Amino acid sequence: MNLFSPVIFGNLTLPNRLVMAPLTRSRSGLDGVPGDIVVEYYSQRASMGLLTTEGVYPSFAGQAFCGQPGLVTEAQIAGWKRVTDAVHAAGGRIIAQVMHSGRVTHPEINGGHEVVAPSAVAVEGLTHTYVGKLPYPVPRALESAELPGIIGEFVQASRNAIEAGFDGVELHGANGYLLHEFLSPAANQRTDEYGNSAENRARLVIEVVAAVADAIGADRTWLRISPEHNIQGALETDPEETLATYSALLAGIAPIGLAGLSILHQDPSAPLVQSLRTGFGGPVLLNTGFAAITTLDDALALTGNSGADAVVVGRPVLANPDLARRWREGLPLNEPDQATFYTGGATGYTDYPFWEN
Repeated sequence: MNLFSPVIFGNLTLPNRLVMAPLTRSRSGLDGVPGDIVVEYYSQRASMGLLTTEGVYPSFAGQAFCGQPGLVTEAQIAGWKRVTDAVHAAGGRIIAQVMHSGRVTHPEINGGHEVVAPSAVAVEGLTHTYVGKLPYPVPRALESAELPGIIGEFVQASRNAIEAGFDGVELHGANGYLLHEFLSPAANQRTDEYGNSAENRARLVIEVVAAVADAIGADRTWLRISPEHNIQGALETDPEETLATYSALLAGIAPIGLAGLSILHQDPSAPLVQSLRTGFGGPVLLNTGFAAITTLDDALALTGNSGADAVVVGRPVLANPDLARRWREGLPLNEPDQATFYTGGATGYTDYPFWEN
């Protein structure tokens, strides 16, 4: 399998198998509206096989970060339309990652909204808010009667994404945010039909995926998961329990015929990942996660021995808008400047140079 050969995911044909990871950049201000600088950032990277946006909130309560963009207001939808138009004009393809923060937020971030989660268990540590660092609050456990409303938020945001010109949406079921919180036995301590067993923990994610696929088309719906990532308190430390939960999830979503499943795991060759890859039965993207920067050799191995249909790449494309060309031609890479990842402005965002010649 050639990393630079075309591949089909749902209704999209990607010209290469390099997918830009969803990367939090905090450049959309207090109103969550992507502006000129965001348009430039994404359109610069249009030569990747596919762009995935940073996590975009589907409701004000679901905002996780300062400066995070949303898909709630007309102004936000219009801002994203400018982004998608620019990416398409540059020959690219782009999907929106729809992400509800769950308990990984604070009222000083999300405009004073109540913080909700599967269970009343707080994330340990501090979060960056508009008024400085503050401890994560204890969330309110969602009532089962409220969950159709949560599903509805994902559906409406996904419809808004299509209205904004996106080629599809990736539902964020990873990294400790709301959907992952339901999957994790550490974050989900419920005793109703949404907790206390593998099938029950998988239930809400299956329902969200099915509802969004029904609303915008399965061929435009993607899902991202990160089993055993053990981040932000969404712990999955019992291998048998983890396999059971994610097997239940895959059993529920495989018949839907999604465009793709993105799996983030530090060891993509692990039996768990390979079991999920084959159980999905559709196109799979693999991502080695945050521990190390993905190299060209890593990407080649993922599309070779690990069986990925495409590779999700983070920091290299952040620092190299023309990464596809640089890897294809063996050119040197720019180094990412971590100090500017979340600072706002063009520095470390749109000022990384393209290769000249």
